[in-house]
Amino acid sequence: MGLAQVDTRVGDLTGNAELVTRWTARAADAGVHLVVFPEMTLTGYPPEDLVLRESFAHASERAVVELAAALEKQGLGDVAVVVGYLAHTAGAGPAPAESMPHDDDRPSDANPRRGAPRNAAALLHGGEVVVRYYKRHLPNYGVFDEARYFVPGTELPVVRLHGVDVALTICEDLWVEGGPCGVAGQAGVDLVVSPNASPYERAKDDLRLPLVRRRAAEAKAPIVYCNQVGGQDELVFDGDSMVVSADGTLLARAPQFVEHLLTVDLTVDPTAVPARTEGRIGPMTVTRHVVSEEPVPAFDARPGTVAEPLTDCEEVWRALVLGLRDFIDKNGMPSVVLGLSGGIDSAVVAVLAADALGPDRVHGVGLPSRYSSEHSLTDAQDLATRVGLHYSVVPIAPMVDAYHSSVELTGVAAENLQARVRGTLLMGLSNQHGHLLLTTGNKSEVAVGYSTLYGDSAGGFAPIKDVPKTLVWELARWRNEHARTRGEVEPIPQHCIDKPPSAELAPGQVDTDSLPSYDELDAIIADYVDGDLGMAELLERGHGAETVARVLRLVDAAEFKRRQSAPGTKISLKAFGRDRRLPVTNRWRETLPTVREGASHE
Repeated sequence: MGLAQVDTRVGDLTGNAELVTRWTARAADAGVHLVVFPEMTLTGYPPEDLVLRESFAHASERAVVELAAALEKQGLGDVAVVVGYLAHTAGAGPAPAESMPHDDDRPSDANPRRGAPRNAAALLHGGEVVVRYYKRHLPNYGVFDEARYFVPGTELPVVRLHGVDVALTICEDLWVEGGPCGVAGQAGVDLVVSPNASPYERAKDDLRLPLVRRRAAEAKAPIVYCNQVGGQDELVFDGDSMVVSADGTLLARAPQFVEHLLTVDLTVDPTAVPARTEGRIGPMTVTRHVVSEEPVPAFDARPGTVAEPLTDCEEVWRALVLGLRDFIDKNGMPSVVLGLSGGIDSAVVAVLAADALGPDRVHGVGLPSRYSSEHSLTDAQDLATRVGLHYSVVPIAPMVDAYHSSVELTGVAAENLQARVRGTLLMGLSNQHGHLLLTTGNKSEVAVGYSTLYGDSAGGFAPIKDVPKTLVWELARWRNEHARTRGEVEPIPQHCIDKPPSAELAPGQVDTDSLPSYDELDAIIADYVDGDLGMAELLERGHGAETVARVLRLVDAAEFKRRQSAPGTKISLKAFGRDRRLPVTNRWRETLPTVREGASHE
């Protein structure tokens, strides 16, 4: 049994098919009889509105048929391959009767035409597409919009391979009690395979194992959970593929954030399943298909490997590194540039970029103004030396003075002018040399609008956009400790970590001049943004009324800025962007709860 935890590219049907071929060859060399790839491997996930293009859907259908033939041609036809793809009624190759069009055979009003695009998985063997499974449960929350695109399946195919009955499911099907796994348990199967494209968020790996154990108990059979790895725009996938027995024993688990072929030998006793049925079971129809009855020759089972879990900070760091690396490399960008201020945010982004791309592809620029402290320049230079990245200094004071000689700006407008001059310079360097500009704003600043449009918010990717300020400090300390334990130079100067954060746009300015402490601010943001709590619930959490009211005003007023911000890797339950969709023009504001007469409010 093999689980090919691979990094695909959305829209690259040819490249993804070649990826499947390469990893199937590896699986064959390892003696694997059945190898499972992630959800929608051929198209990449999520394909979003590409699903609505019939040309893309038809190309996906052709690709899965051509892949089956290519595997056979390369001598890999004896390996059964489960691969995800986008299905369409008018596609090539055999399809179940349920794929024929009906009057209501449409995903939703967002995609009104006939054609029934489906999130599908195919089992390939002997040069043929043996069966196709259509995902039953379509998630429509958080970052998922599958009800917008797909029609749910109603058939559960069970394939007999070497005398073992294998049921196919896809991703969200595992999250639903009484879903396809429950149907499989009633029908009688020996194994359930589940291709997945489950995006990373903090501590999600702690939820997966209990979930897969519940579904294995429901299916009365081992579950093979194969998850995607890699970055796709704002999403990053961590892999964490696993195999769990019917009794809940973890048989094998893959490492996170790397491509990996996880192999495990399963000894299945077909006589242990008391009854095997087909036909209608609940909302699904069970169909049975035979590839081979002959069992594999006897073998000495090898124990599966179980990867050690990562610490929280290492998990987040590796997610951010992978998300950044794949965004840059999959879009064919040679290098990145960023402003190095000597502060903690730019320091962490610089080290993330160096870890992701190598220091030679990272260009830092110091942009001191008249208010920049001497230690800001020395800290930025120190970091560049420690990391080994390219570094140059361009003073902006003469440019700011030139603006002021033409127009009178005071107060915040004058402060923001400095940020906009920096943004213009960095974008110019980006255009001149082909670097992608990285923005360095964190989630705390993005939440309350502490950024300047067309200034420090300018750029193509925001690596720490979903990282609260308090976590930025934790990550910096962890990265330095990680370097120490490996006998390497700590990349982030201690002074960058210790000094009070400041935008340095005015004399003696620090962030806490206009914000609560970041410990308090981040707690409120987590409850309001990630948890969607209202004013009354926030007060019950112990936050001060005046502080909460002020923070919420800032968060609500900054929605128009966030709509114009660069994408950045999601690591939290609810990131700004795909996860959180609020109207910019919006009169609703949270207010203090009304105290009823005779009631007390402390």
